[in-house]
Amino acid sequence: MRKQRTGYILIAPLILGYLLFFAIPFVQVIQFSFLSGVGRNAAFVGVENYRSVLENESFQKAIGNTLIFLVIGLPVILALSYVIALMMKTHAQKHKLLKSVFLLPYIMPVVGTVLLVDLLFSETGLLNRLLEAMGFAPGEWLAGGTAFVVLILLYLWKNTGYAVILLLAGLVTIPEEQYESADLDGADVWQKFRYITTPQMWYSVFFTTIFSVINAFKCFREIFLIGGVHPSDNLYMLQHFLNNSFENLNYSKLSVASTLLLVLILVFFTSFYAFVKHKEV
Repeated sequence: MRKQRTGYILIAPLILGYLLFFAIPFVQVIQFSFLSGVGRNAAFVGVENYRSVLENESFQKAIGNTLIFLVIGLPVILALSYVIALMMKTHAQKHKLLKSVFLLPYIMPVVGTVLLVDLLFSETGLLNRLLEAMGFAPGEWLAGGTAFVVLILLYLWKNTGYAVILLLAGLVTIPEEQYESADLDGADVWQKFRYITTPQMWYSVFFTTIFSVINAFKCFREIFLIGGVHPSDNLYMLQHFLNNSFENLNYSKLSVASTLLLVLILVFFTSFYAFVKHKEV
């Protein structure tokens, strides 16, 4: 009994911090999404806030751009990092320095990343200078449709290395005896990848997907510094909508958008986890 009491005392600060900074604010966000106004002037309006946000053109633009970014960036980063991890698997222990290099873009400060993008893609950047030297007209890479492409490339450059490390950690846990047995049975490379590697990598892929989605939303910090608070239409993301709602003290709109984002993420990961569980069986 004394040990249990000691354990409760030790975890009490963690539980208290979780309640104060996560659980209680989360409940308040859900509450605000059904209210109009704050404080004593708050009135229950049901799903009216949700209807208003879903019909809002800015929200539609933000959620559309965000989904396009994820639909393009997420499969590419998973496929690219998986291929690199497979190439490094055989000599994983010999690539310790290379694995450290892969993590450099991930730990690079946001300001440094933005300065690098500006150095390469600004009007007077290295890319335009190279084009001018080759006789081509310079382009506005950080404006219009090309800005979205630059953003995808930035996301891949910064987070692929981290995804490689996560997938490589899963690959090295697969017993080599299974591949040796497959060689004795005459299995080719594709058969070993399909029947040995893939079935044992689903949870690693699921784990990597979670962090890739988290890092995708972290990438919006660079968007703020590159495009500003009011960027071009193709760079207007959900984070901009949330930030503008917060600056305008529109807590109802902010709460609704946050709740909808949470629902989308939960639906995606729940469906993907069910798919992984099915594959495991």
